[in-house]
Amino acid sequence: MGKKKYPDELRARATRMALDARQDPDTSRGAITRVADQLGVNREALRNWVRQAEIDGGVRPGTTTDDATRIAELEKEVRELRRANSILKSASGFSRQSSFYPHR
Repeated sequence: MGKKKYPDELRARATRMALDARQDPDTSRGAITRVADQLGVNREALRNWVRQAEIDGGVRPGTTTDDATRIAELEKEVRELRRANSILKSASGFSRQSSFYPHR
């Protein structure tokens, strides 16, 4: 994955500020836009961070960050195993094929 546009500390602070602002009925309306503008963060980026924080916190349904990481690891492992399996199959076919021809 490429370099992140925003440092982790800024992401965490912005997310925390937006979540806090959304808790208070007086400041909930437009909280994400306000916090994003205040910190110089893209509004959609902050909206996504807040959504993911709500999923991770069990407030909103969806795939948690931990689950997404685990799924990515498992998918990588499956790709590696399929590749190894393919190599073993072709090597096995090659050795069977060479046993048909006697060595001279």
